[in-house]
Amino acid sequence: MELNIVSKEIIKPSSQTHNLKRYNLCLFDQLIPNTYLSIILFYPIHNDPKDLTTDHSKAITQLKKSLSETLTLYYPLSGKTKNNLYVDEFSTGVIFIEAKVKCQMSELFQGENELQNQLVPFQPFSHEKTEDYVPIIAFQLNIFSCGGIALGISLGHKNNDIAMLSNFLKSWSAISTGSPEKVIKPDLSSPAIYFPPRTNDDDDDDFLSKYTSLMDRLWFSEGDYVTKRFVFPAKSIETLKQKAKSERVPNPSRNLAISCLIWKHAMAASWAVFGSPKASIAGQAVNMRPRMKPKLDGAVGNFFWWSMASYDPNDYNNEVELSELVVQMKESITTGLFDEDYLSQLMMMANNKEGLVSEVENQLEIMSCIELENNADIFVFTNWKDFFGEVDFGFGKPLSVGSIGKVGPAFRNLVILVDADQWGKGSVDAFITLKAKEMTLLRSDEAFLHFTFQNPAK
Repeated sequence: MELNIVSKEIIKPSSQTHNLKRYNLCLFDQLIPNTYLSIILFYPIHNDPKDLTTDHSKAITQLKKSLSETLTLYYPLSGKTKNNLYVDEFSTGVIFIEAKVKCQMSELFQGENELQNQLVPFQPFSHEKTEDYVPIIAFQLNIFSCGGIALGISLGHKNNDIAMLSNFLKSWSAISTGSPEKVIKPDLSSPAIYFPPRTNDDDDDDFLSKYTSLMDRLWFSEGDYVTKRFVFPAKSIETLKQKAKSERVPNPSRNLAISCLIWKHAMAASWAVFGSPKASIAGQAVNMRPRMKPKLDGAVGNFFWWSMASYDPNDYNNEVELSELVVQMKESITTGLFDEDYLSQLMMMANNKEGLVSEVENQLEIMSCIELENNADIFVFTNWKDFFGEVDFGFGKPLSVGSIGKVGPAFRNLVILVDADQWGKGSVDAFITLKAKEMTLLRSDEAFLHFTFQNPAK
């Protein structure tokens, strides 16, 4: 695949921003390291010559104009992060790159997913230097020889999560297509209200230093990590859900079933390389927005936290059971800060802010204890399904949603699940990052591959 950068410019909000107040980070933002998420939306060429996809010049002009208008609503994306506390200078703008790709879009789906890194502005999940200015978001519009378009986005995870990006893209596409009723109004205050940032004036001056260092160590570790894409067809997922159910979880979600299958077989690969069984931790990213009362669906920032499930082989005599892993992960997602009744009680307390933050601190201490168990594996799962399928800029809905090509040289075991309806409605792509030796074993594990195929285009 040959890719040439045609242009690179800065898109600024369409309205003046110099009178706007600083945007405060929330506690979750402060704890997350500087790194980039990546997402790629693939739009095939349409047969109708009057469609925008065949008039790239007109489409690009409209995309830039509507992006500028959307940034007026989501203005924190257009600023600079200062002192791990707030964002200002909202007239800084965002990066917008145009690129020509000399190949058919279909050829990209037939090759290794590492090629996808060329379609986004920054390498995903690379540990960015904190002393440097890190753009909050950047876009790359890739036009293929066939006329198809791939919109690549690099989102600074320090400031925002994937649910926020979904809201932003839906709003941008709504403005671009003249559908203002579909714009999702951003909630710019709730995260910092409920989970206020720590400052140097707080009593515990060591809090940020201690726990940001902890999160850095949990997120990043040197290793020869590789990422591969595995497809779970809808039919296989239904079979897997039946296999994963139990009396305690009689109807597991597809997310639970797929995540725990990957956990089980990635765990087995790690044990084979290590030489013996050892404890394993599965962290699941949990969106806090729908769990708050009232729901805060429009919240900007990182409004998620980690559930932690564990499996210690010393506690079991038999082989690892998929259904038992599902129970462990399910319970971790419905307890503590993620229990809606418990969360409601905290929110109703007079000192609700202190109660919520205290619960986060408890979770951080648990994570700190986990880190001390140096031999324990840590696998991280995040579910991006149902976030991007409706993002239509006038090209139609995306044919495919891409994610990681190759992570940075230091990272951790990670699994990202995205919709893959191009292989049949209800199918799921899993972008799995493991160390090279573990990945080699996973790719030859027939019991795992029974539910997947790595590249259905071949």
